[in-house]
Amino acid sequence: MRICFAFVLAFSCLTASVVWAQNPVVPGQGQRIWIDDLEDENWEYIDNHPKSSHEQDNNVRLPGGMSKNKLWGESSKRGHPDYIRRVETPEGGIPGSKGALLMMTLQSNIPFRASNELGQDDFICRVPGSYSVRQFPSAVTRVYLPPFDKWEQYKGAATFGFRTTCVGSRSKKKGAGLFSYTSNETEENWPGIFIEFQPAKQGSEQESKAQWIIRGAPHGDVRGPMISVDQLGWWTIGMSFTPDGRCHYFISEGADDLTSKDLVASYLPYNYKIETVSGMFFNIFNFDNGKSWSTPWVVDDPAFYVGRR
Repeated sequence: MRICFAFVLAFSCLTASVVWAQNPVVPGQGQRIWIDDLEDENWEYIDNHPKSSHEQDNNVRLPGGMSKNKLWGESSKRGHPDYIRRVETPEGGIPGSKGALLMMTLQSNIPFRASNELGQDDFICRVPGSYSVRQFPSAVTRVYLPPFDKWEQYKGAATFGFRTTCVGSRSKKKGAGLFSYTSNETEENWPGIFIEFQPAKQGSEQESKAQWIIRGAPHGDVRGPMISVDQLGWWTIGMSFTPDGRCHYFISEGADDLTSKDLVASYLPYNYKIETVSGMFFNIFNFDNGKSWSTPWVVDDPAFYVGRR
């Protein structure tokens, strides 16, 4: 009963968030600012290892990695995934697509130093410029979910993320008692859509499963739709922003374009009213023990737009 109640509660929160969303724009509408369709057979990423790990040890190891087409780059904060290659598009992808992007990682914290903890790498889409939410920016990608036996068998943690880089403002109470006051603070934040994995227990009849996670609700992450074994393959996910400062999260099974029916949640991320959006990136997670590779994540046609139809 507790599991059912938790699911109903999470679904109710998501449903309520959709109700008060103010005219969310479907990601992928308007003018396309950035895209990589991965159709160039000579696509290549120059990794320039070892990678940066500024978040862990304040070490930025230059020069950073960069794709030959200049559309992708390494994060100086957390570095990039250790293995990045153009691959043949898995079956069921975008019609006519022959190329997609494979990302895997092994050393997800500090290079050559296993932490035995969950770590993550960033792969940055080098979107030019910064865009006001009055321009209705949006980000969209397709992602391929491989068979569960190909996933890193790490329990109950994020394994993949698609995120946007935003700046927003929120009110914050400072001081105490008669000396308390409210001020407005502006900070960078990174709403996103994640996947969490729950491998089946050995000897159990229970099947492995995964779940979409919405990053950026005012009071923490919110659980989204479940992913069963018969739902593996291509999915389309995206985020859009509106002048009220909200981020709108869309998730759809399959490689088709998103529609208004694919909206699963709308929030002020981390309780920030978003003002500008300046880019997007992928998170690839693994258990950083020097032995266990991450799940092999494949994406196709990531793109960034402004405006609406």
